[in-house]
Amino acid sequence: MKQLLHFFQSGEDKPVSPDLEYINQEYKRHRRNIIWVITLCYGLGYVCRLAFNVVKKPLMDSGVFTPEELGIIGSSMLYGYALGKFTNGLLADHAHVGRFFAAGLFLSAMSNLGMSFSDLAWVSALLWGLNGWFQGFGAPSSVVSMANWYTNKERGRYYGIWSTAHSIGEGLTYLGIAWLIAAAPKGLGLDWQWGLWTPALIVVIAAVIVWRFIPDRPQALGLPPVAQWSSDKGAKPAVAQSEPVWRTQLKVLTYPSIWILAVASSSMYITRYAINSWGNVYLQEIRGFDLFDANLFIFFNTVAGILGCLVYGFVSDKLFDARRPPANLIFGLLELGPLLVIFYGPQEPIILAIALVVYGFGLSGILASLGGLFAIDIAPKKVAGAAMGFIGVFSYLGAGMQDYISGKLIYESEIIFTFPTQQDNFNVYFYNYDKPILFWVGASVLSVILATSLWKIRAAD
Repeated sequence: MKQLLHFFQSGEDKPVSPDLEYINQEYKRHRRNIIWVITLCYGLGYVCRLAFNVVKKPLMDSGVFTPEELGIIGSSMLYGYALGKFTNGLLADHAHVGRFFAAGLFLSAMSNLGMSFSDLAWVSALLWGLNGWFQGFGAPSSVVSMANWYTNKERGRYYGIWSTAHSIGEGLTYLGIAWLIAAAPKGLGLDWQWGLWTPALIVVIAAVIVWRFIPDRPQALGLPPVAQWSSDKGAKPAVAQSEPVWRTQLKVLTYPSIWILAVASSSMYITRYAINSWGNVYLQEIRGFDLFDANLFIFFNTVAGILGCLVYGFVSDKLFDARRPPANLIFGLLELGPLLVIFYGPQEPIILAIALVVYGFGLSGILASLGGLFAIDIAPKKVAGAAMGFIGVFSYLGAGMQDYISGKLIYESEIIFTFPTQQDNFNVYFYNYDKPILFWVGASVLSVILATSLWKIRAAD
């Protein structure tokens, strides 16, 4: 165990090399590699996080799991991720992030592989819960990497590039994996397993790339800190703190605005993961699309999310002088309006596609604020990580609660039509989505109201 911990631990600081040319070359090489590797591989990691959502309909059709069981399994991953986001964030600060991130990707791939051989709900729930925890290695490792290799005044731009990984990963999952299942050889009894085997292979490859190209901290490589290397004027020297950091962390948890923001983020995550988890099933069950077309529609909103993140930052910074609540209201309405069209609007595919695009744009923008940016504004800067971790736990607890409640509501609406045949009865299952839709839309309404209630809150000094 000691050897294992030592392997993943960040190395000791080495004496700084006197060769300035070597230092510059190493910094330029690693900085060039890191942003593309963490963006690409974090996005690829999403394929192992979301593949189960794509195979839900085939699993239901095959009678492997009921909707309620699928909800329990999906919830276990989100609860595992909520825990992982907190614990792995603490660990990543002390780890060789390349090895730590790679291990998380590899273990997530193994969880997907194990899922493909399980038809027991409790085994699948256990595997998927572990997958959630393993998935929690990625974001902390990426953020620590950016903090170590990019300066204060440029980190925002690189963070924006990395943030697109979420939408890229979702798009790859809902389009690529759905196509794979639709194109898989039929009649072998393995139709849905392809949707778990291929993500596992992809993410193993991503783990190898991370292992190869994500380095330890600059100081562990004999390089100076990034602020010293770049003479970053935005990097202020450390000053004595008026009180211990842990005490300030506890104080942040007494801020009413942080609690309101946590509930607002949790509510919006209910809607986000409802669409991610059940949107493609809804489009197949109620709107009559096939598996590939349904996931193609979900793909539209994930692509729009890339633009939504970038535009939200510009609007809130430039138009509202870094005030988040006005931008939250605008993007919240851009998320909520199309949601009503998706569920209660006309049946035309073009209108549905436009609604999903606008929904994805608005959702990604407001989540950029509720899921992290606004928390950093409110909290003292020295405990920004604690504030984000607190919001993250609430967000994914909400997402996990959603999957179970949605699955239960759908299962309770089950209607079975039985058609007799010469050999045996043939059952057709129908599910009503009226109650889940009210739950999903209601969560968005609550989130927008709570976010708007923080109208007068400004950033802490």
